[in-house]
Amino acid sequence: MQTPQALNAAFASGKSHDVIVETLRFAGANRVLDVGCGKGRLVARLIAEGFEAAGTDPNPRALESARANAPGARFADAGAEMLPFDDDGFDAVVFLNSFHHVPVDRMRQALAEARRIGRRGCPLVIVEPLAEGSYFEAMQPVEDETAIRHAAGVAIADAVRAGWFGLKGNVVFETTSRFANVQEFVDGLIAVDPARRASAERHKSEVERRFRECSQKDEGGFRLMQPLRIYWLAVQKN
Repeated sequence: MQTPQALNAAFASGKSHDVIVETLRFAGANRVLDVGCGKGRLVARLIAEGFEAAGTDPNPRALESARANAPGARFADAGAEMLPFDDDGFDAVVFLNSFHHVPVDRMRQALAEARRIGRRGCPLVIVEPLAEGSYFEAMQPVEDETAIRHAAGVAIADAVRAGWFGLKGNVVFETTSRFANVQEFVDGLIAVDPARRASAERHKSEVERRFRECSQKDEGGFRLMQPLRIYWLAVQKN
């Protein structure tokens, strides 16, 4: 089990993967599922850190990259609301910047699935971006996620009130993203959701303006800041 000092250092670093690794170590987890794993970078990091990790994502193209990034790891083509795993099969479940991508009418079911596959008392770690910060302001013309991010927080709070999870921690930290130029920023937004391409092209001039105004010049490029909230929940079962 990791020390509180290591966990605090991870928060200070502003690096989401470091925060998750140290949170899971502190919780004593071993077998971890990354829900909405995308290209599998977190799964690869967890495996490198000694965890047994698996991932799910509903995007087959993302899973192709995930399998290349974490050879030998188990990946499943599945949405968060229908996870193809046995009851009580994991020591921890993680959503990293993915829970707000679950349709609002399926968020409750997604949390129910996380509770089902996690053993009693295991951590459910959800990292969600807040609807603020320079990164958020720059991306708003492409997709304004204010409402969906709020809905994600409401769904989590409702699940805690229902007794599905105990709240062990709720911390806000800030992460930094660096880009060589605005096109790299836009390409990243589209990689997360290809449906954004049309909006990015339609609002190109506004995105460029906001990127210039919101970003800070950095060595070799520009940086944008995004506040994130980490919910550390403990699975409760009868």
